[in-house]
Amino acid sequence: MANPWGSYKQVIIETYSGLKPGKSTRIHARPIAGQPYPEDWDVECSRKMRKDFPVGTRFRIYAKETNREGGKPFLYTHYSWPFEVVED
Repeated sequence: MANPWGSYKQVIIETYSGLKPGKSTRIHARPIAGQPYPEDWDVECSRKMRKDFPVGTRFRIYAKETNREGGKPFLYTHYSWPFEVVED
């Protein structure tokens, strides 16, 4: 069976409150420092994952860089894929 994450990389992300200019008040996710992606990138991931854990929780996910129709790059992981809570 083929690996469904073949073109995806493991990345550690963290959730944060969207209380920033241009962001809604919902909980967002971003790569943490030291990852191969900038910390100011957004991560499209499971809404349930973001809501079920406290803001600031870190997760290890499989993600890939993408953009929509030439927009700003961001990381994407499918909402139903597994994730791991990362302890500091």
